[in-house]
Amino acid sequence: MKWLMNIFDQLRPLFDEKKGKLKALSIVFETAEFIFFYPSDRTKNAPHVRDPLDIKRFMGVVILAMLPCVLAAIYFFGPYVIAMILVSYIAGGICEVAFAVIRKGEIHEGFFVTGLIFPMVLPPTTPLWMVAVGSMFGVVFGKEVFGGTGKNIFNPALVGRLFVTIAFPASMTTRFKMPMDPLGLFQKLGLTHNYTDAITSATPMSIYKTQNIITSYGDLLWGNTAGSIGETFHLGIIIGGIFLMWTRVSNWRIPISYIGAVALFGWIGHALNADAVAPVGFQILGGGMLFGAMYMATDPVTAPVTKIGKYIFGVLCGLLTVLIRSFSSYVEGVMFSIVIMNAFTPLIDHVILKTQYRQVKE
Repeated sequence: MKWLMNIFDQLRPLFDEKKGKLKALSIVFETAEFIFFYPSDRTKNAPHVRDPLDIKRFMGVVILAMLPCVLAAIYFFGPYVIAMILVSYIAGGICEVAFAVIRKGEIHEGFFVTGLIFPMVLPPTTPLWMVAVGSMFGVVFGKEVFGGTGKNIFNPALVGRLFVTIAFPASMTTRFKMPMDPLGLFQKLGLTHNYTDAITSATPMSIYKTQNIITSYGDLLWGNTAGSIGETFHLGIIIGGIFLMWTRVSNWRIPISYIGAVALFGWIGHALNADAVAPVGFQILGGGMLFGAMYMATDPVTAPVTKIGKYIFGVLCGLLTVLIRSFSSYVEGVMFSIVIMNAFTPLIDHVILKTQYRQVKE
């Protein structure tokens, strides 16, 4: 990487904040240098930074954990998935750079995760212009209007997904299709593959909602179903989620309490009203519940920081997911439940802290 460092050294005078010809883009240069080489805070003399788990590596671990889902999505739905990811990064990245230049602040690495998660929660045939609009809306109104990374209340990727769902409801509910299987892996696993080029709205959740038919758990686990491009391969989601918890990048309390609450309330609801509430296994493996629990509910910025608060957050997300799925007109309730609980995160932490650390009376 020495050759690359030499290139940065030669370009540095152009981006000097005071005298450089491209000083307006100095923040872009600094961000690129930070991504490739080192933390932004450096000292000329000892003591030096011993390469800690900074934001860059924190976000890198999340992207690494999502690779099974991304690779499976490309295999199942073709190279169009790559185009969706690139458009999401470019469109949202333009907004990130614009706000950083205007504010003369930093470009935070959090967008590398947001830009990847957003296309993962979209149907596989979503028009690219719609991907761009949703990504830009999520970055601007889900994060930048609050002051940028670390100050946002809501998960930016979910804000973008909610916007395109409300703005383009037909496209977000009827542009699903069954995955491809070019290597015949489903047949080798003993699964019946039903690939079709036709766009369909027949996701497992919508089939259960309208026909009360449960999709095979094997199909749900391996991704032989229609759905958003990142939520079908549940085995990969589980592997990536466990990796995040093992590396302590995500706190296990939220996904475990979320999944546990869905299982508990799903079991109770199914026992009381089997026609409306799906059984536990389908609640967990159907739709985007696991993806939301592993990758979106665990967002360290929009989730509670207190340990008890994380349990409360996860349990209420699970309860809302089951209620919305079962008793509303929507077939899925994950994104609504997480965004609703994002709004309550400050209150949850406030109540917990006030309870645990009461003021001492004089």
